[in-house]
Amino acid sequence: MNDTKKQSFGAKVILALTLLFFYFPILYIILFSFNDSRSLTKFGGFSLRWYEKMFSDSTMMEAVMYTVLIAVLATLISTVVGTVTAIGLSKSRRVLTAFVERVNDLPVMNPDIVTAISLLMFFSVLAVRKGFLTMLLAHIMFCIPYVMLSVTPKLRSLDPNLIEAALDLGATPYQALIRVIVPQIRPGIVSGALIAFTMSFDDFVISYFATGNGVNNISILVYTMSKRVNPSINALSTIVILLITLALGIVNIVPILREKRGAERSARNRKATAVVAAVLAVALIGAAAAGSGAQRRRQQEAIEKYGSAVLKLYLPGEYLGEDTISNFESQYGVTVIVENFDSNEMMYTKLQAGDSYDVLIPSDYMIERLINGNYLTPLDKSLLPNLDNLSEQVTGLGYDPAGDYSVPYLWGSVGLVYNHENVDPELIEAQGWEILRDTDYEGRIYVYDSERDAFMMAFKALGYSANTDDPAEIEAAYEWLRQLNNTMSPVYVTDEVIDSMINGYQDIAVVYSGDATVILDENEDMSFCMPYQGTNIWCDAMVIPSNAENPKLAHEFINYMLSYEAAFDTSETVGYSSPNAEVLEEMSTQEDLYAENGAYLPRSGYELDEIYHDNVTLQRELSKRWIRVKAEG
Repeated sequence: MNDTKKQSFGAKVILALTLLFFYFPILYIILFSFNDSRSLTKFGGFSLRWYEKMFSDSTMMEAVMYTVLIAVLATLISTVVGTVTAIGLSKSRRVLTAFVERVNDLPVMNPDIVTAISLLMFFSVLAVRKGFLTMLLAHIMFCIPYVMLSVTPKLRSLDPNLIEAALDLGATPYQALIRVIVPQIRPGIVSGALIAFTMSFDDFVISYFATGNGVNNISILVYTMSKRVNPSINALSTIVILLITLALGIVNIVPILREKRGAERSARNRKATAVVAAVLAVALIGAAAAGSGAQRRRQQEAIEKYGSAVLKLYLPGEYLGEDTISNFESQYGVTVIVENFDSNEMMYTKLQAGDSYDVLIPSDYMIERLINGNYLTPLDKSLLPNLDNLSEQVTGLGYDPAGDYSVPYLWGSVGLVYNHENVDPELIEAQGWEILRDTDYEGRIYVYDSERDAFMMAFKALGYSANTDDPAEIEAAYEWLRQLNNTMSPVYVTDEVIDSMINGYQDIAVVYSGDATVILDENEDMSFCMPYQGTNIWCDAMVIPSNAENPKLAHEFINYMLSYEAAFDTSETVGYSSPNAEVLEEMSTQEDLYAENGAYLPRSGYELDEIYHDNVTLQRELSKRWIRVKAEG
């Protein structure tokens, strides 16, 4: 008996630990959705600020709407198509059945990235404008196989004489299908539908490549939001968890209540529900109609002035002021479709595939590549009077010296964030990049996981140009990085470095200046150093692609972004230096802004600081060597 109790107790402990393992991250997200701090890991008090921000963010609400709508439509269509196909195959020849089943298995076994790239190229070849329809078609395509895989085993378990018996008893083929076959295989259909809904709701990779025109689902939105600290992710995730829990509760409770209330009462409830739904639908349609008149008038005015009332903007995620887009839309009576990319190379791939945007915001070296590839249209400076607002620090840069194709959006540098309680400021100023190889700090450093930035700091530490393509200097930088990797046990990170340094998990980190601004603003123990050996001064700028559909409206947007209001909102929100001279001065001198923040204002005119130039061959060589460096760790 005692052994039995011990075994029972042990089983309960294992079950409890298993549940804790699976559900603790969910509870963690829910808790931190009420965090007053910007940190994703340090609780700073109870607050609803991130829920307020989430519900006021139209982009986030649209992503939720598109996610649910596409998931529901993809589930319904794929379930019908998959079920009918499976039933048809069950009565087909074995050769045809085997062939179709093998083809059906391909999307399931194929890596998502391969399927995504294939769809991207397929839609591009057909010159189909990517958006809601292309994403829906992609979701239907990869959901159908899962439905068939769920329905087929149920069909195989049926008595093969069932249909013949139904037909002999006077049923039509349709009645035999609906009243005999479908009820028998309903568990497989439901299972397939649930899998299809889950796959569609959760998909990121295929959606990312198949979408366009500002149509984003939750996965894409969360991915772009995670590039910088944004606790709204927790609030959104909590809402999703709550809705799923509620849906599961309803699914399980409704059958029980239905049995208790009886069929007659259920019928009355269904009628009442239908009436309420109809009233709500009429109310929503009326509200939409009331607001659509004024909106149409404003759009017509914009069309007459600019030729279009829609602007397509493509930029890195989490790179806009909180009110920038909404203010532009209300001021000019237009709609801005915002899409985000996670790297300049991804943006370039989409342009090569034929995607059309009105304004891009790439980095300096990529702008140089776009100019050389004739992907950009020259700017009409007569439409950009706010160019006079630019700071001299961001004019005449090497990637576009005359500013014929680009207008600066934000700029900054790469430097070292360090805990001045643990690292002597005089020591780090004296050593610069070499502090990363000081064994006193072994296991206490973050290095940005980017071959471009990693080799830049190695080149600069050795006294070379960040743009060198000398084989001997590349080899020396490679050895410098190998020695750092093998002796310092660095942690390679990307944007998670922000929250990690806010919480002081390491003593030194390679960080972009805007991210450093956020870190210093949240943790008073942190300081910022731009190494004396020199660093990368970068600039992201606004450009108009040569295939832009609305260049006149694009010029209006670029000019608007140079205004004081838009530049201030963007710089204050993001933390990077503004190209607007007045905003730059105000941000770096006022105490309630970033006057005391040593990371906000990059140094200017230092001869060892450089911008990157485009060199595809060099980039590939550095990428190969960077992979080898990390592989030795």
